[in-house]
Amino acid sequence: MSVSLKQNLIIADEKSLVGSTHLLFVLPATRPKNLPFSEALDAKLKRTNKKYSDLLKTALITDLPNGAVASWIVLDKELSAFKRHTSLRKAVKPLLDEHPSTLTIAVYGVDAVRQQAAKDAFYVAAVNAAELPERKGKPAKDEPKAQPLKTIQIFGWSEDDPYLDAQALVAGNTLTRTLTMTPPNELTPTLYLGKIKKMAKTQGWKTEVFDMKKLKKMGAGAFVAVGQGSDPQDAVIVRLTYVPKKATQTMALVGKGICFDTGGHNLKPAKYMHGMHEDMNGSAVALGVLTAVTEAKLPIKIDCWLAIAQNHIGPLAYKQNDVVTALNGTTIEIVHTDAEGRMVLADTLTLASREKPAFMIDFATLTGSMVSALGDRYSGVLGNKPELLCKAVGAGLKVGERVCAFPFDDDYDEDLESSIADIKQCTLEGGADHVHATRFLSKFIENDTPWVHVDLSSYNRKGGLGAVASDVNGFGVALTYTLIKSL
Repeated sequence: MSVSLKQNLIIADEKSLVGSTHLLFVLPATRPKNLPFSEALDAKLKRTNKKYSDLLKTALITDLPNGAVASWIVLDKELSAFKRHTSLRKAVKPLLDEHPSTLTIAVYGVDAVRQQAAKDAFYVAAVNAAELPERKGKPAKDEPKAQPLKTIQIFGWSEDDPYLDAQALVAGNTLTRTLTMTPPNELTPTLYLGKIKKMAKTQGWKTEVFDMKKLKKMGAGAFVAVGQGSDPQDAVIVRLTYVPKKATQTMALVGKGICFDTGGHNLKPAKYMHGMHEDMNGSAVALGVLTAVTEAKLPIKIDCWLAIAQNHIGPLAYKQNDVVTALNGTTIEIVHTDAEGRMVLADTLTLASREKPAFMIDFATLTGSMVSALGDRYSGVLGNKPELLCKAVGAGLKVGERVCAFPFDDDYDEDLESSIADIKQCTLEGGADHVHATRFLSKFIENDTPWVHVDLSSYNRKGGLGAVASDVNGFGVALTYTLIKSL
């Protein structure tokens, strides 16, 4: 299930602009001279009582004399990446809605402005042109089938491989969204493992699978507690390894892959169970990052660990007041069966940290309290090395996937003290559960491994977020790819 960019990239000349049917003009704050189709732009501005400076706020769509359609947007050089991407997403949407086979992007301004505009516009257009899964019936015979975008033309900027990172990010982001949106009957742990093995074969990743039998023998009681409630017991921890030439260090990615979360014995009401097939988004992000790094051939070895299971109800399902022993020997008092994410991650983090990576990042749709704290515009990061959190925040600002750092002080551990075990899984009082969850996870990391936990509160936002127009937006791929490059 490897996903790669399907659009051809062509560096266009001015003649191409005249022959294009769908054009995106990305303009600087000062209006360029000799702008193509300027009469059509001025006529639309006059008709709508707007000025050129209003294009800083909202894109303008206009039909051109030759029958083509153009979208005009002004990007101020001081805008943040998030605002640039948001403006470009809204500007290109009317063009992509017509399902053109070719999209032409024209950028203007001084060199630095054109370079940034070209890269941003190419990424936004390509990621939103990607085909995503749907299960609707075939169109009627007299209804034309929507065609995918085949070519993106760039006018105004050219350099050697300027879009390599963007193409890698589009591939990773598209994979993440595709997996996350897959219905749960098509992505059970067994089916998920099959897709992963196919991806690994295509990408050349080494694969190691820890099934329930092996995990029970190893003593991975935290993971097994969750996996044992399903029939069949097909939960697995999967290790994928990317080993490029000249790699000088190793990092680890860890993803929560709960293919469906009923809440277990603490059953979710229907309102909150709906959409719980997306509780595997953390694993999809990890796979998306691994894909992007592989496509770009970054010189860093990556171990990608996926904790894949379902949180079901059954005679063997774990329950409140159980005490289980994790892989590292820590005993855990079960307080709430819907806190299964931290259980499957606990043993997976132990396995990952035992390999002594230079640093480690895990991804999870872990806590409702992070959504309460931030909403769905930001995701939260916590971890054991403040300097890594600063770098994560900086990487997020650079690529428009914003994260906020939260406290990680050890006095929060007092809330997780148990009278019958080494630690409580969570509390029933609520409160700062996103901090409690991270403090819990930290107890299962060995070798003082530098670690960042990403709680994906913004993975799904109605109407899209930043560069991406779909509700499920692939948040975390660009953030982590950029962080890896910076480290």
